[in-house]
Amino acid sequence: MCLSRKTSNGKEHGFQADGNMKRDENYKGIGEGSGKQAIEELRNEVLSPLENDIQKLRDPVVLAAIMHTAATERESTNRLLKTLIEKLDSKFSEMESRLNALEGAQIAAQQTTAAPRGEEVLLPSVDEEILKFVREKRHASAEEVRKKFGYKGKNAASARLSRMYDLGLLDKKQVGRAVLYCTKQS
Repeated sequence: MCLSRKTSNGKEHGFQADGNMKRDENYKGIGEGSGKQAIEELRNEVLSPLENDIQKLRDPVVLAAIMHTAATERESTNRLLKTLIEKLDSKFSEMESRLNALEGAQIAAQQTTAAPRGEEVLLPSVDEEILKFVREKRHASAEEVRKKFGYKGKNAASARLSRMYDLGLLDKKQVGRAVLYCTKQS
């Protein structure tokens, strides 16, 4: 079934019974007819609630309620942060006590690995040569030991000197950025 309708300009447009337009029908612009009505409906649907909300925000009671809610939220956030900080502090103090216990155990282990007074310490030949070098020079750094004994890096020389320090055979002194090892003063 086809219905037809005349427009203001005299053209006839046909509509099918199901509401679809025929191919020969002209479309209307947005500002004309049903498009304009749809825009007004959309404007009323979106802008009216916004205008109502803006009007409510001008009310001092509403503003006071919003400020009260913000203050309450801030207080609860501060309480939560305080709780977190207290927990972190307790964990840090626990870690610090564990670290101190480990350091104490390490110092005790170093003291037990150090040679008892009066007992001869057996050293590898390289360590004996390093000890002899330090005695002749009176003090030496890891860099000097590295050059003398042909190590590629300072780490090996430093490790050997530190071990002899731990055994109680050498003293060490910080001079600027360098660590100097010297023989024990008896």
